[in-house]
Amino acid sequence: MLINGVIMRVYLDNAATTAVRAEVIDAMLPYMGVKFGNASSLHAPGRDAREALEAARASLAKRLGADPREVIFTSGGTEGNNMALKGIASEHPKGGHIITSKIEHSSILNPLKWLEGRGYEVTYLDVDGFGIVDPKKVDEAVRKDTILITIGHGNNEIGTLQDVEAISKVANEHTVPFHTDACQSFTKTSLDAGRMNLDMVTVNAHKINGPKGIGALVVRKGAKIAPLLHGGEQERRLRPGTENVGSAVGFAKAAELVTPKEVEHMRVLRDMLIKGVLDGVEGVRLNGHPGKRLANNANFTFAGIEGEALLLRLDMKGVYCSSGSACSSQSLEPSHVILALGSRVEESHGSLRATVGWENTAEEVDYAVGVIKAEVGSLRRISPMGR
Repeated sequence: MLINGVIMRVYLDNAATTAVRAEVIDAMLPYMGVKFGNASSLHAPGRDAREALEAARASLAKRLGADPREVIFTSGGTEGNNMALKGIASEHPKGGHIITSKIEHSSILNPLKWLEGRGYEVTYLDVDGFGIVDPKKVDEAVRKDTILITIGHGNNEIGTLQDVEAISKVANEHTVPFHTDACQSFTKTSLDAGRMNLDMVTVNAHKINGPKGIGALVVRKGAKIAPLLHGGEQERRLRPGTENVGSAVGFAKAAELVTPKEVEHMRVLRDMLIKGVLDGVEGVRLNGHPGKRLANNANFTFAGIEGEALLLRLDMKGVYCSSGSACSSQSLEPSHVILALGSRVEESHGSLRATVGWENTAEEVDYAVGVIKAEVGSLRRISPMGR
């Protein structure tokens, strides 16, 4: 579609990654040039880098409800999740029991499979039709040898938000460490590691308009984990290696820039998108909880079409969405998250995830809804499943 002679391009895949904000780039640039010092060096350039790194750590800690000493910088969500899971397991070398859910991100499920191959046992809890984990089921699953409970805060595919405060209460009652992957929810909803009694929290920057390749793991006082890597003294010896100062600064700046007004803007656009699709398309279902969901997430299943075919059609019209997690987009396997909701295999292939960002506009969402309606109708007319 041409708008004033220009093709409209609407990016609705912000759960996969986001554009780095100009203010974030400006904050990072000095630490890639004139302030290039190693934060572990004792001379002036090193001290400048250390000061910037610790300021970034303090800023993120405040946003996370943690002590700055509890914030460990990582390369992103995958490393943070691996550090939490394998770090706890390494403290129990004779094995143990871990509780999770069937709808976790691949950076949780794959490390757990790896641990299962080394003698650890894992309980994969069912979710209800909205993707909610029942805290009572968590409580019932705890055993004497349970060493960790890990349940994600906001699901990356369907957007469902878990009651991690209630789950952490269960974990605390059994004196079992609790970890949550909050990469999708950080800054979009309330998250306070101290108040919610979360032992470990994984976050990253590129979901909130920060740089790729930087994240953090909150390891609260009392949570004991072993490092994945061994080397120098950096990051409380839990994550040795020369610190990525520029990206840490960018991560903190990105988090500082997210305001309640921007989150509400995303929520309004999300609701506009959901209403437009549900009202305008027959045979469509909203996946995830209708209310307890991420402010920017809409996920649909369309009966009678293939999600990949719809994605390609939307791409040609300048609307960029996904069929699920970007981390598994190369796989032809059905979404494990959609299947866990009770959908049939053929239904899971007809899913579409659209995630808005603070930069999106009502005009863009209106255009995207129109394109989705038209392309779903077109695909159904030529599809044996649709007919």
